[in-house]
Amino acid sequence: MKYVYGPVPSRRLGQSLGIDTIPLKTCNWNCVYCQLGRTVPLINERREYYPSEEILAEVEAALASHQPGEIDWVTFVGSGEPTLHSNIGWLIQEVNFLTELPVAVITNGSLLYLPDVRRDLAGTDVVMPSLDAGTADLYRQINRPHPEVTFERLVDGLTAFRQEYNGKLWIEVMLVRGLNDTEQTLRDIAATLRQIQPDQVHINLPTRPPAETWVQPANEEGLIRARAILGNIATVVHPVEGSFDLSGYDSVVDAIIAIITRHPMREEELKHTLDLWSPDCVSEVLADLEASGRAQVVERYGARFWSAAPAHYPDRAHSLATAPGHGRHHRTNEGLLSE
Repeated sequence: MKYVYGPVPSRRLGQSLGIDTIPLKTCNWNCVYCQLGRTVPLINERREYYPSEEILAEVEAALASHQPGEIDWVTFVGSGEPTLHSNIGWLIQEVNFLTELPVAVITNGSLLYLPDVRRDLAGTDVVMPSLDAGTADLYRQINRPHPEVTFERLVDGLTAFRQEYNGKLWIEVMLVRGLNDTEQTLRDIAATLRQIQPDQVHINLPTRPPAETWVQPANEEGLIRARAILGNIATVVHPVEGSFDLSGYDSVVDAIIAIITRHPMREEELKHTLDLWSPDCVSEVLADLEASGRAQVVERYGARFWSAAPAHYPDRAHSLATAPGHGRHHRTNEGLLSE
C-alpha cells in the first residue's frame, strides 16, 4: 500500500482508514506545531500528485480486506494539505460509490475560498479545517502560510463553505502555549468562529513532535480559558489509544513506515503496536526499522517519536526560533522562511 494506511485510531473518528493524496511534505502552510516537520519549500499548486486510479484501487483493496466493524470512517488526510490534489473531488465521489462508510477530510481549509475546492468536498460527511488564529498577524506567526493563502481568504473560504455545505463542519484549534491561549487571542478566534458558524470546535494540543522545538501545548489554565471563551460548541480533544492495523503490507517495517509518514508515533506506542502484531520480534523490528534508513527518531517533550526519514525537523541549535514572539523571519541553511 502506497496511498492508503491503517485503519489507525482517531480521536474523533474511531478506527479511520487513511487516504493520502500527496507526497511528504506537500503543503501551503509551515505550521510551527506540525507533526510532519517543516514544509520546505511551501507548495500551493493544485495538481494530480499521484494517479487517482491507483489511489482508488488501493482504497478498494483495503476496504475488501477488512471485516464490517473494523473501519469506522474513510478519511482523506495527507502528508501535508490533501486538497492540493486536484482530483480529490473525483476520489471522494468514487469512495462514496465503493462504501457506505462516512467520509471525512482533514484539511487546513486554506483553499476553500476556491469554488472548485468547495465543490470537491461537498460529497463528504465531515470536513475538519483549522483555525488557529483570529488575526492576520497571528495566522502568519503560527501557520506561516504561502503568500497567496492569506488570512482573509482563509476566513472567507470557511464562511462560504459553511453556507454551501450540507455535512458537518468541525473546526480545529491547535492551542500553543504563549501564542494563541491568551484571553485576547482566544477572543479574536471566537469572533471569527461566530462569523463562520461551525457545528463544532475541537481544541487540540500539539502532543506529537512539533516542527519547532520551542512549541509547547497550552497548560490546564489555557484550556479552561479556551473552553470558556470559545463557547459551548468547543470541546477539548484528548489523545486516544488504540490498535494500529499493520496488515496489507509486504513487511511490518513497510506498514510502520506507512503510518509514521502521516502519523509519527511515540516509541512506547510503537512498541505496544508491535507487541500486538509481532510479540516475539519487537526489538528485531525496531532494529530493522532503524537500519532501513527510512525512519528517524525525533525527541520532543522528553520523549522519543518515530517519524519518516524525509520529514524535516530542526535540532535545538538550528531551530527557526527559540521562543514565540521572535522576529518574523529567520535565516537557516534551507533559506528564508516566513513566520
